Amino acid sequence: MDLGRHYLDDVISQIEKQKSLADRAIAQVTDQELFRTIDAESNSIAIVMRHVAGNLRSRFTDFLTTDGEKPDRHRDGEFEMPAAATRETVVADWDSGFSRLLAALRELRPEDLLRDVSIRGERHSVVQALDRAITHLAYHVGQIVFLAKHLRSSTWRTLSIPKAR
Repeated sequence: MDLGRHYLDDVISQIEKQKSLADRAIAQVTDQELFRTIDAESNSIAIVMRHVAGNLRSRFTDFLTTDGEKPDRHRDGEFEMPAAATRETVVADWDSGFSRLLAALRELRPEDLLRDVSIRGERHSVVQALDRAITHLAYHVGQIVFLAKHLRSSTWRTLSIPKAR
């Protein structure tokens, strides 16, 4: 077994699972709920989606050759919702970020895993950068699922094994 190939395949699988989990939660909320915040300090599901999309595009565009924090990324702007935003535009942006990520991952070879990449000027091995990305993604997918479940309340349809009743 090629451990490097196994790791890369598993990273892709885990990211696809995280995206599926978030997508199934997002599908349960109304358009209004997608943009709703639960308090003044919280982000809406749509804002979290914008942030994740921006992060993925920045980190995984020219992943092996340029810093993961691209000069044209405006991170703070990811936490502001454009007035013209709709479910369709937010989902398209979200899907675009994941497409960039998955395309970059599918280009990697096992021998790339110990190469160095830079994120905000800090050196990481490819393995460290991928683990960082998965952790960041899982954190925000958890937020999306929590918010969707909170907003749907009694109409929520579980995404995993239902509680025994």
